[in-house]
Amino acid sequence: MTSIVTGTAVGAGLAPAVALFRSLGDPTRLAIVHELAAGERRIVDLTTRLGLAQSTVSAHVACLRDCGLVVGRPVGRQSLYRLARPELRAMLTAAEGLLAATGNAVDLCSVYGTADAPTAGS
Repeated sequence: MTSIVTGTAVGAGLAPAVALFRSLGDPTRLAIVHELAAGERRIVDLTTRLGLAQSTVSAHVACLRDCGLVVGRPVGRQSLYRLARPELRAMLTAAEGLLAATGNAVDLCSVYGTADAPTAGS
């Protein structure tokens, strides 16, 4: 079996997957994707639902659009945005299933978790 990691450099074959997970790794972008999984939304709909500034939401939607994860279609003077691929919705569903199956192990991770995990000596 050939190693896909050489030293600290990720193998070239993993670069697109790394970019995909980084694009979804931002909480705001993930929240936007989650909203769009429920159906088309305008920027104003997303700002209202997420409680964020229009400029913030627009910048994150543009990032997701540049990554090929979101597409927009003009409707009058506005645009409606949706997920570009149904596979993204399936991936979100699979991630929710994985989180349910692993309990809060990821949240307790000392590197990436958000929960206050006990520290050594506590």
